[in-house]
Amino acid sequence: MLYVLYRIGYFVVNLFPLKVSYCIASFLADLCCLISYRDRRYVVRNLATISGRQHDKRALRNMARELYRNFAKYLVDFFRSARIDEEYVKKMVKVEGEKNIDSVLAGGKGVILMSAHIGNWELGGSVISILGYPISAVVLSHKNKKVNEFFRKRRLAGGLTPIEMGASLKACYKSLMSGKVLALLGDRDFNKSGLMLDFFGRKTLFPKGPSVFSYRLNVPIIPTLMVRQPDDTFKIVFEEPMYADSSKKEEDAVFELGAKCAGRIESYIQRYPTQWYVFKDMWNKDE
Repeated sequence: MLYVLYRIGYFVVNLFPLKVSYCIASFLADLCCLISYRDRRYVVRNLATISGRQHDKRALRNMARELYRNFAKYLVDFFRSARIDEEYVKKMVKVEGEKNIDSVLAGGKGVILMSAHIGNWELGGSVISILGYPISAVVLSHKNKKVNEFFRKRRLAGGLTPIEMGASLKACYKSLMSGKVLALLGDRDFNKSGLMLDFFGRKTLFPKGPSVFSYRLNVPIIPTLMVRQPDDTFKIVFEEPMYADSSKKEEDAVFELGAKCAGRIESYIQRYPTQWYVFKDMWNKDE
């Protein structure tokens, strides 16, 4: 059923102009927000922790509705990824900090672009590819094979090479050692073996993969963010490179760099709380 819904969504958003697709998606997002009690409850809890508005129920409901709408637009952009080209990037995307990635790659090193489930990381991969950077990204596999193949094809069409989690370690090392770009999402740990770090004043499990790669291969992490602007254009930002401290033991260096990464992600979410698409309870863990 999920595969059929994705196929219908793909057909619809490529049938209509972008603005019309956004309107349809926003309408459906409002319905989804209304009826999806469990996911909405998680979103509201997360937003309450982020914003500190635990007692302002109306504000949290409005923020949750805006988050659902933004996520629906994210899906529209993903379904249209094969139509993204240089003209689209020039018109719709403001690029900041490109010199940060250029300086690393010019030295022959690979680079880790660390982002989060915020803004539009899928579209960001396509934009980075169009900017001229061969990019791979570790992605979570879907249990449904048809859904998994659907997402794989959309990513490839957008210029992104997906590396499925589980068989990703060797491919990640190969990409970085050959001086290429590897994108990793740093805000959710799916292996339950990550780093327990402070996040909005509470302990949260974060993936340690980006920091481990950085330490072992002496490649930098560049925090990268692509977010939607009020007029539905985008801004992609490449921040200054962060390195693991090679003078320290791996465990200490990885923890230190991981904490810095968590801090950058926290700052992104503080600025764009309704573009952080996590439909699970990040802190209470009652999934």
